[in-house]
Amino acid sequence: MKKFFIFLLLFLFACFLFVYFLFMYSKAPQKPEGATIIMASIGEPSYLNPILASDSASFDIIDKVFNGLLKYDKDLNLVGDLAQNWKVSPDGLKITFFLKKNVFWHDGMPFTSKDVLFTYKALIDPNVLSPHSADFKRVSVVKIPDDFTVEVFYKEPFAPALESWGTSIIPEHLYKGTDINTNPHNKKPVGTGPYRFVRWISGDRIILEKNENYFEEMGNITRIVYRIIPDESVQFLELKKQNIDMTGLTPYQYKFQTNDPAFNKTFQKFKYPNFSYTYLGFNLKKELFKDKKIRQAIACAINKKEIIDAVLFGLGRPAKGPYPPISWAYDENLKDFEYNPQKSKKILAKLGWKDKDGDGIIEKNGKKFSFTILTNQGNKMREETATIIQAQLKKIGIEVKIRLLEWASFIHQYIDTRNFEAVILGWSLSVDPDQFSLWHSSEDRPGGFNFIGYKNPEVDRLLEEGRRTFDIEKRKKIYKKFQQILVEDEPYVFLYVLDSLPVVHRRFHGIEVGKAGITYNFIKWYVPENLIKYKL
Repeated sequence: MKKFFIFLLLFLFACFLFVYFLFMYSKAPQKPEGATIIMASIGEPSYLNPILASDSASFDIIDKVFNGLLKYDKDLNLVGDLAQNWKVSPDGLKITFFLKKNVFWHDGMPFTSKDVLFTYKALIDPNVLSPHSADFKRVSVVKIPDDFTVEVFYKEPFAPALESWGTSIIPEHLYKGTDINTNPHNKKPVGTGPYRFVRWISGDRIILEKNENYFEEMGNITRIVYRIIPDESVQFLELKKQNIDMTGLTPYQYKFQTNDPAFNKTFQKFKYPNFSYTYLGFNLKKELFKDKKIRQAIACAINKKEIIDAVLFGLGRPAKGPYPPISWAYDENLKDFEYNPQKSKKILAKLGWKDKDGDGIIEKNGKKFSFTILTNQGNKMREETATIIQAQLKKIGIEVKIRLLEWASFIHQYIDTRNFEAVILGWSLSVDPDQFSLWHSSEDRPGGFNFIGYKNPEVDRLLEEGRRTFDIEKRKKIYKKFQQILVEDEPYVFLYVLDSLPVVHRRFHGIEVGKAGITYNFIKWYVPENLIKYKL
């Protein structure tokens, strides 16, 4: 009988513990499986291969499917991604990465140091049309003493070395022995990332699903649907109908169309500075734009304040050069070309450009000063910017035509082939101020980012010196000179820096704003069970 009572007491105590923990678990925030997020993409991706892609539409997806060795955290500090930790030699010439174990590609194959070595070799292969190779040409050799150690040796000190290894790693077993430029996995990627590729319906959507074997804890967003909607106004209409959950707002939408209580009850919008700018870029291989005085005359005729007032509605600022104000390399005292159309006319007249037939368009040697600006369709800010520039340049006798192109076509048929006179585009920049890949003359090559063909030996020297220098104050001085030369040469008219203006449906929780924006911790976002809209 005594044993029975002891057993009964133990049983009742176990029942109490079970009920207690069940109650406590029910009170804790739950992250049930099955949530879906629908995002808007302004254009069709070009490649879903991180070493080939150069456009934001591609990297929005690549960043979810692949990993680099390192990544930036909330406060823009480098932390491990595929690398568990790392060690830099005292002379800065060697980095040893210690890789995470039990990481697998989405097809089940194990990730090892061989994949890192293969990616490095692909990046420096001249037959691979990668715009990201410049950072890796400073490497003398990469060694892999075992499956989970990578040793990188540099020819000379390289300041952006650690950041460069944030480049996503591709799988050796799927690319080895193939033409990387045309490999079918460029459209059907296999990565190690938190989401795996499922389907690409051209012109419509791309679908990703949660990688259940991911090496980090994740929220409950099981599926991501990227809807390809190449028009910002259509994206906004779909957002208001709650057919999409996340997109970027235009300044007009942010300021005038999203302030009503119903919208703010449903959506949360954000505003923060970012590492990007918009520019008018010239094809410097075209005879019309070879003389920097021509480019300076155009710069003096463009009223940036008018563009910012009419297009950004105060949610941005003029771009004075190649760095946004958030960058530590930004030179506050940099002198930009001031709006002065009379000065423009004098410069052009001295160069022989005059309106001889009275039609309002200047000409020289029987050829009118006329060119076409290309930009991507659906981006109202760029379209409106082009229209304002068209009107401003008409005042000094320059005829500007505007052509809007679908994103993928714009990149492949015009930018990649250098088939343009002028473009309005933007750059999203890295945290490190190294801009070798954008401006160094060696990057004027097929697949390179220097697609305007800019060449200046002094800029080449400064960019090379900046990469060799670790002291931030010394680097600031180097990049100050670089900015001064670049603004003088005016290969771009640096137009404006726009704040990031993302908007997300309120059912998504776990969003935190940091120096890195809001998506740095996307894998932690979740939807409470009672708010899940789409279930698998």
